[in-house]
Amino acid sequence: MNLKSKTILILIFLALPIVSAAQNNQILSAAKTEKIEAEIAAWMVKWKAPALSVAVVTDNKLIWSKGYGLANVENQVSAKSDTVYRLASIAKSITAIAVMQLVEKGKIDLDAPIQKYCSAYPEKQWTITPRQLLVHFAGVRHNKPEEVGSTKHYNTIAEAVGAFAGDPLLQEPETKYSYSTPGYILLGCAVEGASGASYPDYLKENIFKPAGMTRTGLDDVFTIVPNRAAGYRTALSGAIQNAPLHDTSIKVPGGGLVSTVEDMARFAIAVNSGQLVKQETLEKMWTKPKTRDGKESGYASGFLVGEKDGQRRVFNDGSQAGTRTYLFMLPKEKFAVVLMTNLERAWCEELAPKIVDVILKDK
Repeated sequence: MNLKSKTILILIFLALPIVSAAQNNQILSAAKTEKIEAEIAAWMVKWKAPALSVAVVTDNKLIWSKGYGLANVENQVSAKSDTVYRLASIAKSITAIAVMQLVEKGKIDLDAPIQKYCSAYPEKQWTITPRQLLVHFAGVRHNKPEEVGSTKHYNTIAEAVGAFAGDPLLQEPETKYSYSTPGYILLGCAVEGASGASYPDYLKENIFKPAGMTRTGLDDVFTIVPNRAAGYRTALSGAIQNAPLHDTSIKVPGGGLVSTVEDMARFAIAVNSGQLVKQETLEKMWTKPKTRDGKESGYASGFLVGEKDGQRRVFNDGSQAGTRTYLFMLPKEKFAVVLMTNLERAWCEELAPKIVDVILKDK
């Protein structure tokens, strides 16, 4: 990146930090805020990210949120903490919680054939179950290249299931970890079959309302969504350009939602405080699964799980046309960081630990 480009990005960053609805909760010290913003500025320059929104949770409370840069470069619209971004694969975490709510209610049996709840999916050469789908052990294929950039609109989840319903399983279930967004489409279909409600209506009543998530919903290309960010990607030349068109209705439960950093902070709070599922359910969800031959996987039910310095780390990321998102939680510490940018492949994972260090380690 040349000096002129760096200067422009720094000027954008310095000129456009805007705080939205969480400003009444701003309790970070000035010194910590300054350190965090220095890390954010450096990250935005490195990745040439047009926008970044950030939210921080401590003690299961949303304490700080802010937006930087431009949510829409062409129209010079500033990013805010309530800017709406595509969630991409973090939608899988929400779907997993929905499934486990229905398990708690006795409406889904994790070991039943998925066809019991999703009649749109035909029987295959092997039986697959919700439990296997949650951890990507079912052998359902992932997105095809043409589906990643699909512009076809699907009106229902059952219709989206039809895009892969005729494909055979890649391997026998539980023999191998094989990441699958279509597998989560089946889980969304199961939520509908078990609850009797549409997937969006189920989420609204059972997850969004209890958690106080007012800005989360379908990534509908036809709906006017206030404060929706425009999406960008980096060209081979290094220039920022508009992201390609993509209708995410092909994968709603696996990557077709939009949200804000503040709403996802509220989701983290609701999850960690037991408002959505019981703590014992979370323990089961966050236990690393093993394939039949004993190989452990870091992808648990809807969340990635790891450990460092004796701390359990629960997280998920999303990558899609015009977006990159990251949700990071330390459940025992009641801590979370949410990052969202409107630039594809801008690695929020690099920034999250620096924010964590400033808040938790830098006394």
